[in-house]
Amino acid sequence: MNEQPNLLGEFLRARRELVTPEEAGIPVRGVRRVPGLRREEVAMLAGISADYYLRLERGRDRRPSLQVLEALAGVLRLDDDTRAHLFGLAADRPRGTRRGRGRREAVPPSTARFVELLPVPAFVEGRHLDVLAANPLAAALSPRLITGGNRLRDVFLDPDEQSLFPDWERAAAALVAGFREAVGPDTDDPRCVELVGELSLASPLFRRLWARHDVRPRGSATVLFRHPQVGDLTLSREKLHITDTDGMMLVAFHAARGTRDAERLALLGAASAGR
Repeated sequence: MNEQPNLLGEFLRARRELVTPEEAGIPVRGVRRVPGLRREEVAMLAGISADYYLRLERGRDRRPSLQVLEALAGVLRLDDDTRAHLFGLAADRPRGTRRGRGRREAVPPSTARFVELLPVPAFVEGRHLDVLAANPLAAALSPRLITGGNRLRDVFLDPDEQSLFPDWERAAAALVAGFREAVGPDTDDPRCVELVGELSLASPLFRRLWARHDVRPRGSATVLFRHPQVGDLTLSREKLHITDTDGMMLVAFHAARGTRDAERLALLGAASAGR
């Protein structure tokens, strides 16, 4: 019996449920009992047999050809990032050889010192979105941005953290997609299992977002905060990979000079320095 999780099958099933027959150019007749596309419809559009597609979804075949993966990516309307994720799920990687399994994440000392010296809110984020290091300005932006915190737990379980984001459900969706991209096929890693299990029980929204299998690289963005002390703050967020680490990223927030946002960020800095 194959004890490996059926990640490829779970992904295919989740993504076909997100594609409507109309989007796929399939006429709709009568009542459909399944969301999205049926298995046989995916198989037909991809040019493979329905039996073979069923084997893929059920985990009986986990190594489809490049041609099949390309066809499925087209039928499922995957963007470049999600397509890359699909190819990663189909890669032949034996258990026990996956990156970072069971290892404690340790921030390089030089990086920790650099974070402390930065004049903007900054922290180090691990693969599982743990906060591994943070400076006082980060804690001034959000009291949850401290060493030992976890971004997923905070955004889904802490009402005060949710109130920082005017559209917190959208922020939460981006966070989940970034988390799935970060862990890749390693969803059976103990730390990932712990987080997904806890949040799936505690948050219906997390459970729904995780089931979508959305993927988005952790990168730069513009973030709107509704801060309880200084009001609305629109900040640029940079996420930079830290070399010689297993997926750690330096996260920093900044504002353009001379703007209202820069002034409010300076107020936060002054308040944190006076504590």
